[in-house]
Amino acid sequence: MNRIDFSPYRRSMVGFDRLFDMLESQARVNSGDKYPPFNIERRGDDAYRITLAVAGFKPADIDITAQANLLTVRGNKPDEHGEAEFLHMGIAQRGFERRFELADYVRVDGADLADGLLVIDLVREVPEAMKPKKIAIGGNTLTVIENAKDEDKDSAAA
Repeated sequence: MNRIDFSPYRRSMVGFDRLFDMLESQARVNSGDKYPPFNIERRGDDAYRITLAVAGFKPADIDITAQANLLTVRGNKPDEHGEAEFLHMGIAQRGFERRFELADYVRVDGADLADGLLVIDLVREVPEAMKPKKIAIGGNTLTVIENAKDEDKDSAAA
């Protein structure tokens, strides 16, 4: 197993312990099982999509839980084969659990299951209080110029 040594970064970067711990734990957790396969795509500045290949699973067989900064997708397929005798069984029938660490302010916007693909849409919603703001210098009163990012775009377009 390849292990990344974060100790040089830990010495010079203060407050990033949670990030380094998360990266190290993900390397341990995801090193083995590759089922089900999935894609993660960026669909915009603040929009993401996770697509999992879950052929044979019904919506009732899948549980999606978002808690704090963790998205967990579990699939439990009931045994429906009964007395069937398989000569070859190449379609995976086992249950699964996939975990995705989410950044702050990322929430699940919706989920859909169609054609064997589970699609989970995510969106990042940064609270107004956390967005960058320009502060005007002007004597004793404090004037806040809203959304510094938007104002920079407007001045660049002019």
